[in-house]
Amino acid sequence: MPDIAIILAGFAVGLIVGLTGVGGGSLMTPILIFFFGIKPYLAVGTDLLFAAVTKMGGTVQLARQKLVPWRVVGQLSAGSLPAALLTLLLLRQLGPASHAVQSIMTNTLGVALLLTAAAMLYKAARGKQLPRDLPTGQLAQATQARHWSLPVLFGAVIGTLVTLTSVGAGAIGVSVLLLLFPLLPLPRIVAADIAYAVPLTLVAGLGHASLGSVDWPLLGKLLAGSLPGIWLGTRLMRHTPERLVRSALSVLLAYAGTKLIAL
Repeated sequence: MPDIAIILAGFAVGLIVGLTGVGGGSLMTPILIFFFGIKPYLAVGTDLLFAAVTKMGGTVQLARQKLVPWRVVGQLSAGSLPAALLTLLLLRQLGPASHAVQSIMTNTLGVALLLTAAAMLYKAARGKQLPRDLPTGQLAQATQARHWSLPVLFGAVIGTLVTLTSVGAGAIGVSVLLLLFPLLPLPRIVAADIAYAVPLTLVAGLGHASLGSVDWPLLGKLLAGSLPGIWLGTRLMRHTPERLVRSALSVLLAYAGTKLIAL
């Protein structure tokens, strides 16, 4: 596989993640499977560490802009990290390269992509637009969920899904954040989604690495493209035509999800 093609794929995905908070696992895992012929278990493990490092770079940029609501990040992580560890324990028992696990990963990945596409299309089509800025003094109220257990519960569901498929921390995470924290402006929603995915994908990715499910040379090439891409995306985030980008991505992800289920 040409190195330049892998680097360009990393750049494109990093740019989209920076612009929308979506695209890490949703785009990269299908790209690795369909375009580069990577086995599903290696695609998932490699993509998790790819997402961790890429989103770490994005989080640094967003933190410098003071957009990350750390309280929200902590609430989601309280559910997602234990769920990721339990899922890794199950994968260790079954063996990630076994036919049964490969089949589960492929089908679950397909369903996750379809759910992601539906969530993105709903967000793009809904009439109400979120504010771009938060009035001074309202951050505490905007980061208060209706009940403390809801972010933890949804975090656990996403943590399981991400560890199995590397998909879910993006569009599904954004949709959950929109439901739980409706007062947060869109840039802060995207910032929270990118930031809480860092510890989740890092824990899940290192767990997969311990199982031998990471292609390290491939990971290095992807990161060579993605880090500049997400840096540029986070700089342009406030000016992106959100509906257009999300609508196009939802169609692409629905197509990839259907192909995976049909495998």
